[in-house]
Order: sequence, then structure tokens, then C-alpha cells
Amino acid sequence: MKKLTCYFLLIGSLVILSCGEKSQKETKAKRPNIVFIMSDDHAYQAISAYDDRLIQTPNIDRIAKEGMLFTNASVTNSICAPSRAVILTGKHSHVNGKIDNISPFDTTNVTFPQLLKKAGYQTAMFGKLHFGNNPKGFDEFKILPGQGDYYNPKFITATGDTTVTGYVTDIITDLAIDWFENRRDAEKPFMLMYLHKAPHRTWMPAERHYKEFTKKTFPLPETLFDDYVTRETTAGPAEMNILKHMQLSYDLKVTDSVAEQLDIKNWNTIGNRIGRLDPEQRAAWDAIYDPINADFANRFPEMNDSTLMVWKYQRYMQDYLGTIAGVDENVGRLLDYLDDNDLSDNTLVVYTSDQGFYLGEHGWFDKRFMYNESFKTPLLIKWPHVITPGTTEEEMVQNLDFAQTFLEVAGVTAPEDMQGESLVPLLKGEKEKWIRDGVYYHYYEFPAEHAVKRHYGIATKAYKLIHFYYDVDVWELYDHSKDPNETNNVYNDPEYADIVADMKEKLTELRKKYKDSDELDNQFIEEYKDKGLIKE
Repeated sequence: MKKLTCYFLLIGSLVILSCGEKSQKETKAKRPNIVFIMSDDHAYQAISAYDDRLIQTPNIDRIAKEGMLFTNASVTNSICAPSRAVILTGKHSHVNGKIDNISPFDTTNVTFPQLLKKAGYQTAMFGKLHFGNNPKGFDEFKILPGQGDYYNPKFITATGDTTVTGYVTDIITDLAIDWFENRRDAEKPFMLMYLHKAPHRTWMPAERHYKEFTKKTFPLPETLFDDYVTRETTAGPAEMNILKHMQLSYDLKVTDSVAEQLDIKNWNTIGNRIGRLDPEQRAAWDAIYDPINADFANRFPEMNDSTLMVWKYQRYMQDYLGTIAGVDENVGRLLDYLDDNDLSDNTLVVYTSDQGFYLGEHGWFDKRFMYNESFKTPLLIKWPHVITPGTTEEEMVQNLDFAQTFLEVAGVTAPEDMQGESLVPLLKGEKEKWIRDGVYYHYYEFPAEHAVKRHYGIATKAYKLIHFYYDVDVWELYDHSKDPNETNNVYNDPEYADIVADMKEKLTELRKKYKDSDELDNQFIEEYKDKGLIKE
């Protein structure tokens, strides 16, 4: 009898252990998958969920309809590589060391993909990283070298370089879906970083889109002819004006021969980009762009600055938005794959950009400034059964917050030196747990391309205070309720004296919180001078 009792006890123990192991496996399996989608220089104004005057983006909009649209998402440093370093590390640029596109990335930084991989996630990255050739924390990666190319791009892999024929946005999606189909481990949760080159300069759309978008005309932004009256020493010197600084050939596809024929100075060449097209691709390209060039050659002698500015703006929008049409289509392909393969239900999907971008506002292209179009970034997140579909969130959030958000979603404790805040309370509708009322920004890359001066600042929902430094000492304050376009600097207006004092106090607190200081600024400047990276 005792033997029989022991036997049943043993069987029972084995069943309990088996159930326990099964329960642990099920718990691990239930951890949400994460798909992080990021485009390069995608302005929120060019997503129809935010503004439908320029383009319709139904697939990107799907993420907002099934999830949450953030209207006050911003970056900590509006330039490509530093933004990506902030996202990976959850630390401000002055802490992770990647303050600009020039400085190297400190590979001793711990990134959230490393932590997720260590916690049992299968990780993959496809597309544009922009810095480094061997990203840590990934089971597999295929990334573009540097900026990469739109047509027939080269990719860096762990085993060597490879060139793929086709259009880059389509190819990056093909790579991601191929990974899902052939190498995803169904026993593990996954984290996919799906990173597009588009719509980064030089804005070369796919054939199916340039045939369509070169026929379109777009509304002019209110501030296209901004005169920078209250920002003469800060906004005025920037070298990103569409009329003065956008290259006719490099940016707008005017052929070298037409530029030479018209004796246009400072036109730069597009040849190295167009040269990647194979004969069939080139024939299709020339069939559309040659007539545009011929028309421009006929009209140019009669153009004044105003008409040339409008012509350049329209050409810019045609190509920029044409590349976004390709991104939207391919985001739809990926979302459809998740739906069709029963992966959507347990997958958090994020769509964002590495920063905002100027689409003619203030007469500009590019980014870098803390003004809204550059500082604010699109952010759309869906998470079935957690986020209420169709939610709009107005709280101040930043790319600094992504790392801690993903770690909390995965049940991984974030390192203490990460500086963001997990967005999970907002995603769950627990807004009472969100206490941030201002965000910090710092831009460093000056003197350099586009001549945007070094500056730092604080933004709240109501106001923005910016301090420009290095070769100037200028403060700016913007009242968002009265001046949404940020064209009127009211820093010296006596009516705003109390607001200035309050915002300066908040800015000081944020600089202390994030361990930034004038001393650190001066240290970076001296180090760069010593290395010859700053040429005065």
C-alpha cells in the first residue's frame, strides 16, 4: 500500500512539475512581440492621420485606427544618427556620446535589443541604421551602409555585403517578410526593427509613384516665404532654404546638361544616384523626368525668385511624397502579413520617424531646429487588447521613451541609467500615472552642414523656450496658443516676463535631471576643436 501511495505521489509530482514547466513556457510565449517601424525624415504633416492636405497614407493610418495617435511626440536631438542612438540606448545624446552625425557611437552602450535578446526574444533588424556595421543584440541584420541607395542598394550583413536589385523600400519589406517566413522561431517572442531609408534626401520614388506624383500640385505652406523678422540671428543664417540651398540637380533631378545649358551655379550633380539605375530603370526614369527638365529649361529664363521658389517646392513635394507612398504601401504589406499569419493579436506595432522634417515651412527643407516641424515626430502605436482603438494622446512623449517602453512590455527591468519614461501607462489609459509636463532638447552639430546653430530648450504644451549658444547668446520663447507656426519670438515682450522666468526654472531643473550643463557643452566644443572637427 505504501509503495502504491508513493507511486501516485511520484506521478502527481511529475504532473505538477510538467504543468509548471508548461505554464512557464506559456507565460514566456505570451510575452508580446514588438515590431518597430521607423522611416527617415518622415514629417508628421505627411501622414494623413495627422494632416490629409498633402497625401493619403491609409496603411500607416491603420495603426492609429487600431491603436493610438500621439500628437505631442518629439525627439531629443533632431538629426539622424543621434536620434537612433537615443532610441537604442534610452539616453540623451550627451550621455550616450552620439551628439551628432560626426562623432562615433560608443559601442559600450547597452541597447534595448541586447537586453531583449538576453531575455529570450528573437531579434532582427532590416533597413537603415545609419551608423556602425555590426549592431549589437540582433540574431540577424541586413542594413544599408550609411545613407544607402534608393535603387539596387547594397546591404551589410554579418557574413558580408550583398547588392539587391530593385527599389529599396520594397526590398527592406521583402527581407523582413522573408525572415518571418523562413527564420522566425515560433517558440520565442520576437522584436523586429523594420527601418526605411525613405523619405530621406535625395527623394527618389519608385517608378509606379514618380509616374503619379510628378503630375500633382500641392498647397503651399503658410510660412513658405517666412522673413525671420524676430529670429534674424538664429533662423536667418540657416542654410536650408528651398530657394537658396536646395540643389536643382542633386535634389530636384534637373539633369547636369540642363543646368550647364542654363548656366546655373551651385547645382551639384545627381549622377552618382541616377547611375545606380540599370538600363531598364533608367529608360523609365528618363521618360518621366526628361520632359520635366525640358519644361523647366523653357520656363527658367522668365522665373523670378518667387516663381522659382514655388517651382522648387512643388518638385520637392512630388518626389518626397512619392517616396512616402512607397513606405505606406509596404507598411501595409507588413501589417497584412501579421494579420494573415495570426501574429497581430499579440504584437505591439510602432510607427515613427527618426525626427520631423520641414516641408516648406519657414521656407525650409531638412530638420535640426527645435521648431515644431523638425522637433515633433509622428508616433502611432497599436497593441491589441491593451490600447483602446482610435485613441488620441496629447501628453508630451519622446523617442527617449522607446527603450524603457519595450523593456516593460517584455517584462524586462530597465537599467537605472536609462533616462526615458515607459509609455505603458499611457498605452493602458492610465494617464494619472504620467507626470511629465515638459521635454528637453539639445542640438550640437555646428559649425556644419545647414548652419543650424547649437541650441537647447524645453517644450511644454503651452510654450517653448530655446537658448542658442556657441557663437551667439540668444533666447527665444513661443506661445503655442497664439503662435502655432512659431514665427513670433516673444522672449523680450514684458507681458511674458513671468512665463520666461518660470520656463527658465523648469529648463534648469531638466538640465540637472538629465545631467546636462554648460560645462559639458564647453567640453564637447573643446574636444571637437582638438580633433579638428570644428573648423572656424
